[in-house]
Amino acid sequence: MAMVAVGGSIGTGLLLGSAAAIQIAGPSVILSFVLAGFISWTVAMAMGELASMHPAAGSFGVYADLYLNQWAGFITRAGFWAAISIGVGANLVASATYMRYWFPSAPAVVWVAVFSVVLVLVNLLSVGTYGKFEYWFAMVKLVTIVAFIIIGGVLLGSGRVPAQYTSQGSFFPKGVMAPLLAMTFALYTFGGVELVAVTTGESRSTAQIPRAVRWTFIILTVVYLGAIVVLVGVVPWNQVGVAESPFVTTFRSVRIPAASALVNFVILTAALSGANANLYAASRMLFSLARTGWAPALFGRLNSAGAPKLALLGSSYGIVVALVLEKWAPADAFVYILSGALFGLMLSWLVSLAAHFSFRRQATPEQLASLPMRSPIGGWGSVLGLALVSCAILKTWWDSRISLVSGVSYLLLLSAAYAVMKLAHSKTVQYFND
Repeated sequence: MAMVAVGGSIGTGLLLGSAAAIQIAGPSVILSFVLAGFISWTVAMAMGELASMHPAAGSFGVYADLYLNQWAGFITRAGFWAAISIGVGANLVASATYMRYWFPSAPAVVWVAVFSVVLVLVNLLSVGTYGKFEYWFAMVKLVTIVAFIIIGGVLLGSGRVPAQYTSQGSFFPKGVMAPLLAMTFALYTFGGVELVAVTTGESRSTAQIPRAVRWTFIILTVVYLGAIVVLVGVVPWNQVGVAESPFVTTFRSVRIPAASALVNFVILTAALSGANANLYAASRMLFSLARTGWAPALFGRLNSAGAPKLALLGSSYGIVVALVLEKWAPADAFVYILSGALFGLMLSWLVSLAAHFSFRRQATPEQLASLPMRSPIGGWGSVLGLALVSCAILKTWWDSRISLVSGVSYLLLLSAAYAVMKLAHSKTVQYFND
């Protein structure tokens, strides 16, 4: 359960995109990741407590239905499904790009097709078989990043590589407010912690949920903070990502052969593992929508292995969308779609935190005492997390017109879909009543 969430979280954002955050804040980006880790902790605790009370594939959508309202339940499930399905396609398009390292003349569409077939077949197997596959898939990038942290730490500690934390002026080369400017990137990097809540619908028992939630948070926090601390220590912040990946620089410094090929392979597995975890989560969310009447009932059926086959195929639409946008749409169209998708992922955090606070206000002492997992920060911790996530989203909208337009449009489209479907449902009920 934890490795599905880790597989869906650790991706090219850390391995390739971390340079963007470092360029914004310099070495002080470490503080950005510390704050993002704290926010992620509030989300993990809220989701863990609610998941131990209500283990379900619909996860945060179910929490919203129970403790907020139907609108919140719908937009969370539908928004997360649409966002994470697009994420499947984006990861597969990225995977095809990484294959050019070894096969520069092969068309990207061939690799997308091959990887798509493999991932769909894996997801059609029993959830236990899928879990084992994703466990080892995610383990490749996890072991590599841990090796990077250890090797980088040894290099810094032994003095073989001089620490770069203040080598280019100071720890705050872009000013003391720069970590807040880069914090949004760090927060999105932690996206994926919510996937552990989705897996609870197929857990063997609620007793396993607390361990899975805690391990997910611990692994992601250690990996992200450790990698960023080593990264800005080994390579001067204004040179990160300029010549080559800092992961390549570090592995090359200890004479690991074919360092660039190794890192490219790890980035490839990161993208495929992310696509695999996203496809799993998307299919379960569409299954939950169907079972609660917000999607066609056929998506709520299971095959003989217990997998939602039709929901899985329906969630594969993101592969086609990503290919079409990548090939024929203007570059900024793809950016708009991905920006909206990121907001869809953050909706799951917002709604979970709000639902947890509502649950804590309604829960009796007996209910709280019987929970397999209890949040040490309680309902007010979720209020703090809700405020911080909201500020991060608003800051992103303030800084980027693309993020503002995409986020608002995404919310309006989901709300319009909810209104249409609710109206259709009420007319159907009235028809049968008449």
